[in-house]
Amino acid sequence: MNFEHTIFAQIMSHIPRYEFNKCVEKYNGNYKVQSFSCFDQFLSMAFAQLTFRESLRDIEVCLRAVESKLYHIGFRGKISRNTLANANENRDWRIYSDFAQELISIAKKLYSDESIIEQIDSAIYALDSTTIDLCLSLFPWARFRKTKSAVKLHTLLDLNTSIPNVVIITPGAVQDVNILDEIILEAGAFYIMDRGYLDFERLCNLTKNSAFFVTRAKINLQF
Repeated sequence: MNFEHTIFAQIMSHIPRYEFNKCVEKYNGNYKVQSFSCFDQFLSMAFAQLTFRESLRDIEVCLRAVESKLYHIGFRGKISRNTLANANENRDWRIYSDFAQELISIAKKLYSDESIIEQIDSAIYALDSTTIDLCLSLFPWARFRKTKSAVKLHTLLDLNTSIPNVVIITPGAVQDVNILDEIILEAGAFYIMDRGYLDFERLCNLTKNSAFFVTRAKINLQF
């Protein structure tokens, strides 16, 4: 049976290995690594994301179930929960951050001529956050309620490409509106937000930077 054309292998074939290797070399990611390379780690986490795995053990069990196919997918090291956990904990996260930016720049070129609204040539962004619950005993720095912790994932999504332009992770207690201070505003762009971002001073700052905003009004809004 030919294992070279699994769906996962076809997806991973679009990954620019040269650019990935440049990111690894920049941060010396494979230093003293013998059997589980940064690319093996990347493939493992990409598989987990695409197949909705819920834990390291879940990843290990699923990949070992198709162990005979792993070489054809691109894996060169053996998959184990401890090895993957150590790689996630100790390897430089900037390898994957820089590579993500490289993938985003490639994807944006593919959508450069598309617009969700034909009458608007400018960029259109949606800004929102989602709260991710955490265990209080393991993440005391992210205290959110009396009995639990949480982080917020703040995302600025480019609606023309469906690609995140900015992703910021904060403790769950951080108010959404504060993220407007962290974003580098783009002149002429439209920013779509819910009423959690309603702050006159910050919205005025958007106008001063020649940007536009669309938001919902609160019931007690006075303007």
